[in-house]
Amino acid sequence: MTPATRYSILDRSRTRHGHTHAEALRDTVQLAIDVEKLGYHRFWVSEHHSVPGIAGSAPTVLAAAVAAATSRIRVGTGGVMLPNHQPLVVAEQFGVLESLFPGRIDMGLGRSVGFTNGIRRALGHDKDDADRFADQLTELLGYFTGDQAAHPQVHARPAEGLRVPAFVLATGAGAATAAELGLPLVIAPVHGEQRLLDAIGDYRDRFRPSEQSPRPYVVIASTIAVAETTEQARRLLVPEAWSTAYSRAHGVFPPLTPAEDVLALDLTDRERAQFDDAMRGHLHGTAEEVAAALRHLVEGTSADEVLVTTSTFDRAGLLDSHRRLAELTGIAARPGTAEGPPSAGSPEEVRRIA
Repeated sequence: MTPATRYSILDRSRTRHGHTHAEALRDTVQLAIDVEKLGYHRFWVSEHHSVPGIAGSAPTVLAAAVAAATSRIRVGTGGVMLPNHQPLVVAEQFGVLESLFPGRIDMGLGRSVGFTNGIRRALGHDKDDADRFADQLTELLGYFTGDQAAHPQVHARPAEGLRVPAFVLATGAGAATAAELGLPLVIAPVHGEQRLLDAIGDYRDRFRPSEQSPRPYVVIASTIAVAETTEQARRLLVPEAWSTAYSRAHGVFPPLTPAEDVLALDLTDRERAQFDDAMRGHLHGTAEEVAAALRHLVEGTSADEVLVTTSTFDRAGLLDSHRRLAELTGIAARPGTAEGPPSAGSPEEVRRIA
């Protein structure tokens, strides 16, 4: 038995070899429709600018399309990179979303800026803007409460007076900011288990209760692949791992390629090492294997929620993986799990992992 844990999906609108950006965006909307039926709690989209292989560049626009195509699942961003935007504009965008889809919108926020100098210049920002994240976040939240000290004569309409739950993506000082402002934390175990535990522990120690979250709330973002066999699950990881490895050598994320094409490549020693490194640290295997790994992750971190971030070429295989995960966690068998979602800090029934 695990603590009360929700399960959600993040999709980055990855392009696939031989497919267009438009198809990638439509695939994201269709995936949201499909996983809503499986009982997942949230569906989030991401923000990437001028990144080959990723079509998700305008998360609030895509979130609107997802929310319009679904009816119960919560919809949000994982996340809007606040240093790239003016807080007033972000507040207005989420105010529109919440007004159109009341009670279903999440505001996931990060502090990353464009990953190259050229992109940062095109966005009108630089690396130092990430250091302003805490001030920008405070300003943004103030537009919803009407307590805007930075610009007291400015009102974000229709955001003012609306309640849109905010989540902070943990990059750099993001975890500290989440704790200080009393907001939920979204964090990925990218630097090893001990560093993950240390970061979560520090967040919980420093957490200041807020109106949104009376207690710390931790979302673990993780790649998870479930299939009939361990090898089939491993093959689901191959396209994204190769894209990551290729980007480290060439600075470009290529479109996702079928696993069999990647495995047939004659890799250099360096490419093989980078590919093997990109394949590590993900939860994959049969339902029984993933259940054990999830139990270790959730119990070890006391996570409130798991955000599944898997990307692969095989769309049918990806949906089957999400279906198997829904079944082993029990969310697929529970009617109405996507309706009337409680606030981020409120308790929820215990979910079982088979």
